[in-house]
Amino acid sequence: MQTTRLTLHMQFTALLALTAPSLLAVNVSPSTTLLNQLLAVGGWGALIACLPVRPGRGAWSAVTMPLTVLAVLVVEALWSWHSGLPSSLALSAIAMMVCAGTVLWAAQASVRQDGPEARGANSDVDAEADGAGGPLLQPVLAALLMAGVLSSVIALLQVFAPQWTDGEWIARSGLPGRAVGNLRQPNHLSTLILFGLIALVPLVEAGRVWGLRLHRGLALALGLLMIEAVVLTASRTGMVATLLLAGWGLLDKGLSRRTRIALVAVPVVYGLCWLGMAGWARESSHVFGGEARLAEKDLSSSRGAIWKNTVSLIAAQPWTGVGWGEFNFAWTLTAFPDRPVAFFDHTHNLLLQFAVELGLPVAALLSTLLVATLVLALRRSRAQPAEAGVAARAALVMVLLAGLHSLLEYPLWYAYFLLPTAWALGHALRRPPVLRQEVLSVTPPSAWAPRLAGALMTAGALFALQDYYRVVLIYQPGDATTSLAERIRDGQHSVFFSYQADYALATTTEPPAQALGAFETATHALLDTRLMMAWARALDGSGHPDEARTLAQRLREFRNPAADDFFAVCEDETQIPRPFQCEAPAHVVPWRGFMPAKD
Repeated sequence: MQTTRLTLHMQFTALLALTAPSLLAVNVSPSTTLLNQLLAVGGWGALIACLPVRPGRGAWSAVTMPLTVLAVLVVEALWSWHSGLPSSLALSAIAMMVCAGTVLWAAQASVRQDGPEARGANSDVDAEADGAGGPLLQPVLAALLMAGVLSSVIALLQVFAPQWTDGEWIARSGLPGRAVGNLRQPNHLSTLILFGLIALVPLVEAGRVWGLRLHRGLALALGLLMIEAVVLTASRTGMVATLLLAGWGLLDKGLSRRTRIALVAVPVVYGLCWLGMAGWARESSHVFGGEARLAEKDLSSSRGAIWKNTVSLIAAQPWTGVGWGEFNFAWTLTAFPDRPVAFFDHTHNLLLQFAVELGLPVAALLSTLLVATLVLALRRSRAQPAEAGVAARAALVMVLLAGLHSLLEYPLWYAYFLLPTAWALGHALRRPPVLRQEVLSVTPPSAWAPRLAGALMTAGALFALQDYYRVVLIYQPGDATTSLAERIRDGQHSVFFSYQADYALATTTEPPAQALGAFETATHALLDTRLMMAWARALDGSGHPDEARTLAQRLREFRNPAADDFFAVCEDETQIPRPFQCEAPAHVVPWRGFMPAKD
């Protein structure tokens, strides 16, 4: 009975960690995904706290290479903090990497038992939690499947019944004919659903989910539902990912024949669903987002341009890079007359991100470690026996999918993708079982370690939530009786989000020069039109004309309509003296010249 309760607790917390974040539609300014991410962190903490046993002594060594990657990134974040990155941004990044390392470690947990005498009356329940798969396997797979299925239903409603989307329980799609899910991003929805589709495979092979029999007919229906939902996202990453699933079916001889055929058929089913949607749209005079995407002139959505700019930045500082978290700052403040007009805060390619921020030597080291990790994960997953091998290889396919997405986007900067990917990688790296298995009780004394680690993660998420609401009150005061200045001062004491308070101070203070110190932090998160105009005025008003004029030049390159009024004064050529934004700087200031001076 104790084991049954433990299994139920793990199933519930897995839903909290993996399903709930994808379904939460409520968001509060200034971030549209922060609540989803904190729910993922807190849920994973609760799930790890339910582990019945501490991962064994070899757990850390099993995931040495990915932990080394995380350790290098932590060191880089610390160095960037020392060099000028705001503490709130550095601490947020470090906290997420620590959480990812904790999940990697937790994925190694195992409860091995030798015979029915050790298992007792609940052998069927225990079998799901024990063995080479580990106690997290079934709860995580089931929760991923649930997230994929429910998000698919939301996708159908957003496209076929948009009048049912209220914005509170189900998010409205701002993209005609496309599904965005409650995460409000079609690429995120596509990857989330594909995670669920991948999780379905080992559950079908095992023939059970949550201790109940899973019929293949039901599994086929769920698979078709999820493929149709991926089509509705019109995500190009999702389209390419169908080939990844087909490759899995072709190469994995450990799968049953029917499952392999189903996986190989995924691209075909995707194509048929696409044609069906295109035909429906024409016959019913509706918009299908997929066709609209194919009609776009720039199929890369400006990625080609941002990658070209990134390569130029790498060439300018190849050895040490611009610093962790400083891509947007360096790119925005470097002259790129052909730059894309959108404000990019990531390169949309993980390898380029490493190279431009950390330098080529560190990027090469991290890339080598990641490739070696994938090779090792492949070898270990292939060495796993029978059912455990199917689950391990499914986990590896999830990692490959996250990697594919990371070559076009930056999903691993979101906790609801980073932590499941960390688990999947940790699970794929599990060592194959040895002949001699140590008998462990269901709740051994050593379980204190995951309980402590999980409790710290959940407590950290709750603290971050309370910390976040210090800046929420700046942007959404509600019934607050305090003044804006008082709310900003309180927000500046936030541990993880003080840069948001500095942004509010920098963009509301008149004249902006009175808030010059706020720009030293706010500008390192995302430089947008409003912030750049205020910063240029502040620099000009504080006796830094070359910096102000250089900044105005960079702003002009974005060709953003929001800056039209800012530059409209330049049309009057008789105005004396000329406004600073109308004059070229005597000396163009490089991007490092805008970094805060060290004490």
